[in-house]
Amino acid sequence: MGCLLALLAGFFPRLGVLIVWIARPERVDAAFSSWIWPLLGIIFLPFTTLIYLLLWQAGGLHGFDWFWIGLAALLDIVHWGASATQRNQIPGRQPRPV
Repeated sequence: MGCLLALLAGFFPRLGVLIVWIARPERVDAAFSSWIWPLLGIIFLPFTTLIYLLLWQAGGLHGFDWFWIGLAALLDIVHWGASATQRNQIPGRQPRPV
């Protein structure tokens, strides 16, 4: 059950960005100048991209919005670090030589 929860937690922001992109493509087009930036965001920083899309307004981001973007980026980085440490716990996996 824990693995399913972790899988859903890792997949949720990507699914959220895709739903916003399909439901409101004009919002994504207005927030990003090209289609490549949201695509890279889905791959590398999905939670940050989702928060950016949810907070973005016609004038861009202002004031305290940047705090939430920074917090989302920190969560993405923590997610990367947690997944990297979990790779060492796979049964039968040989540790990388130092």
